[in-house]
This record gives sequence, C-alpha cells and structure tokens, in this order.
Amino acid sequence: MSLPLRLGVNIDHVATVRNARGGLNPDPLRAARLAIDCGADGITAHLREDRRHISDADIEALSALCQDLGRPLNFEMAVTDEMRDIALRYSPHAACLVPEKREERTTEGGLDVVKGHNRIAPVVKTLREAGIRVSLFIEANPDPIATAASMGAQVVELHTGAFCDALREGRTDQAETLLQTLRDGAALAADLGLEVHAGHGIDYETVTAIAAIPQVAELNIGHFLIGEAIFVGLGEAMAKMRSRMQAARAIS
Repeated sequence: MSLPLRLGVNIDHVATVRNARGGLNPDPLRAARLAIDCGADGITAHLREDRRHISDADIEALSALCQDLGRPLNFEMAVTDEMRDIALRYSPHAACLVPEKREERTTEGGLDVVKGHNRIAPVVKTLREAGIRVSLFIEANPDPIATAASMGAQVVELHTGAFCDALREGRTDQAETLLQTLRDGAALAADLGLEVHAGHGIDYETVTAIAAIPQVAELNIGHFLIGEAIFVGLGEAMAKMRSRMQAARAIS
C-alpha cells in the first residue's frame, strides 16, 4: 500500500539569483512563505560551506518562519563541524547530510556512508540527541542503505539524478535499470525501518515514475520548480507537480 506523498520545496536557487547581483532580491524567505501558502509540505535549504546561495542569515530567518507557520525546515548540510554546530544552533526539524565538493555546480551523487562511517556516525548521533531528525542523501544501493540504518538515521533520501538524466536523454534501457534500483532500494529501506524520500533532477517528465514507488513518502524538488516559476509562477508550477505526483500515486 502506498504512503501519502509529501512535496518539499528547495528554495536554494532563489538565493542563487539574488547573489548573482547582490542586494536583497529575490528574497528566499518570501519564496519559502509563498511555497508554504501554495501547499508545500516543507522547505529545504542547503547552507553550503562556500555560501554560494543560502546564507547564514537565510537559515536563521527560514528557521523562524517554518516554526511560526508549522512547516518543517529540512536543513541540507555537509558533514563538517561547522555545519553540525549551525544545525544545533537552529534545531531544524530535519538535517539531511549530503556530500559536498567546492568545485561542483550541484550535489553529485550520494553520500558515501560506507567509507565515511566513522566520520558520519558521530554527527548522526549528536543531531539525533538534539532532537533533530536525521536524513542521509545516498544512492539506492543495499550497502549504503543498510549502513544508514545501522548508524541510526531515521530517513534516507535516495539520489534520483542518474535516473532522471537517463530518462530525459532517451537512454531508455539504462533508465529502467536505474528505476528498478530505486524501487528495490526504497523497499529495502522501508523494510529496515527507514522513511524514504527521493530527490535530485526531478521535473514534470521524470516525477511520475519516482512518485509511483509506493515506499517513497516525500519528494524534495528545487531547481526545476524555481526555474518554472520564472515562466508560470511558483504556485502554478507546484500545482502541476503535485497533480502529477498524485496521479502517479493513485495508480501505483
């Protein structure tokens, strides 16, 4: 039986546009408020080490806004002492631990929780003890999923970027193989007691197959929705995405 499917909206790239020129506009806080008004189940923001988009002031303001409006803030963060301390300072609803390289344009692949176990596990423990729900952004493979469960994460967010790229580029056979990996990974994670989220590269074309995976409880979508908002507005973009999510879930 399928779980209810939530939509989390990542507002990072509102800050990217703001920072391209400097100043205050467009305001990520206004985008988050609008997304919540339009039915977002939560807000995601990634405070990168180089502060290329979201800033420390944004996280402070978003934390207060989400608390006031009763919506969860999902704080994406690298596994560093600095980011751990910021998470502990603002105590977001959830912290999603992600890999981060300064030279990358966006997050590339999942966090290597197997090789990085001894570095990641203490951060998971500290955040959980502070009452923060811990998510790990990983590939949908058995070893990282089992490792995530063993180190005490409550959630895994499965990296959907490779599948989305393959589908959009017409690599049909590869896309089907990658989709089956996501299905199998979601089923294994749920069997191990983990809540399953999915994200990265999702758009109108790719959302149907991912939303149809019955164990997935939340999709986190940012870049595409913010891009679409330029043309049709954030509310309309979210409504169309939500409609496709619900249609896929209804037949899964």
